[in-house]
Amino acid sequence: MNYATQMEAARKGIFTKQMEEVLREETVSKEFLMAEMAAGRIVIPANKKHKNIVGKAVGNGLKTKVNVNLGVSEDECNNHLELEKVRTAIDMKADAIMDLSIYGDTKNFRKKLVEMSPVMLGTVPMYDAVAKYGKDIGRMTVEDLFEVVVEHCEDGIDFLTIHAGLNLECVKRIQNNPRLTHIVSRGGSILYEWMLINKKENPFYEHFDRLLDICREYDVTLSLGDGLRPGSLKDATDAPQIQELLILGELTKEAWKKDVQVMIEGPGHVPFNEIAGNMMLEKKLCHGAPFYILGPLVTDIAPGYDHITSAIGGTLAATHGADFLCYVTPAEHLRLPDLQDMKEGIIASRIAAHAADIANGVKGAIDWDHEMSKARGELNWERMFELAIDPEKAREYRKSSSPENEEVCTMCGDLCPIKRGKDLKEA
Repeated sequence: MNYATQMEAARKGIFTKQMEEVLREETVSKEFLMAEMAAGRIVIPANKKHKNIVGKAVGNGLKTKVNVNLGVSEDECNNHLELEKVRTAIDMKADAIMDLSIYGDTKNFRKKLVEMSPVMLGTVPMYDAVAKYGKDIGRMTVEDLFEVVVEHCEDGIDFLTIHAGLNLECVKRIQNNPRLTHIVSRGGSILYEWMLINKKENPFYEHFDRLLDICREYDVTLSLGDGLRPGSLKDATDAPQIQELLILGELTKEAWKKDVQVMIEGPGHVPFNEIAGNMMLEKKLCHGAPFYILGPLVTDIAPGYDHITSAIGGTLAATHGADFLCYVTPAEHLRLPDLQDMKEGIIASRIAAHAADIANGVKGAIDWDHEMSKARGELNWERMFELAIDPEKAREYRKSSSPENEEVCTMCGDLCPIKRGKDLKEA
């Protein structure tokens, strides 16, 4: 039997190679996976042109996934460094990588990324349209925008962030409800400017059927972007954000009619006490589609530490329905992240995801923690390093402060309660 997309395959009862790969690392049943994919609550982003991809699934009942953003800008255009980041992100077990490049030879970089990456890949075509054409934003045509979408699909990108929900109705909402930080989404701000200059509807909203036909042809997952996500706590859960979410819910149903897989992108900066409500709204208004979130950051006052503010919000969000965490680095709001920033962001997000998986009762998630506790109880340092989420850093800390008795650490020394308990048992 033939199928165009992973969603169509699930609906026809076809068990694909990518579904088989997903079940190697997930603990759900084949029947559950296919039923949830058919309903749109699980997606497997896997472009037919991305030949070396290993299937990963995002959505209901699965492990929380982590995405890593990278890519060059006009001020920091070092493709060699970005490719090193790609290799490092894969080694550090990132589940996805997004190329957000906005300058230079984006196509060549993107092709190298597809060739070397077994993990799912995402892009934002709107960024590349600006880099590709070098035009004033208002002079870009509908054909310009769709040409870039096709190019990214042809190059093998697995999921595309498209801000299709930011339509003229949303423009009214943002104008009638002034914000502290206005529009902080780069893609959203570009489309907002384009609509204001041209006095026309968002091309991706107006020609959404055309977009769906392209995605169906390549089996590219639509990651419906949150162009009006809040960029400050004050703007969280406001009228523009919710208006866009309503539109995204409607577009999701249209995509499912054509068997196109969909993820919904979410906030942003959200007070801790509003996170659960935001997750509930997305799942309700967008019919259970997987939720892909940036953060959310729970405070605005911590530049240099936003990987921490994001991890706090990410854990809570993932325990209330978020399925996919976009990492945030210490460089957020300050600069393009370097390699060390990226590492810290990945670890913080993976910790948040794992903590949520434990809280959600994902089968087998807590076993990792039990293994670590067993190694600690035995003062088995080598096993602790093997189990650590960042073995390199754990080894460095241990090595930097050597105790007189190698069995313990320099925190407690001879008063180590675990050692003394072991000695008492053995006496």
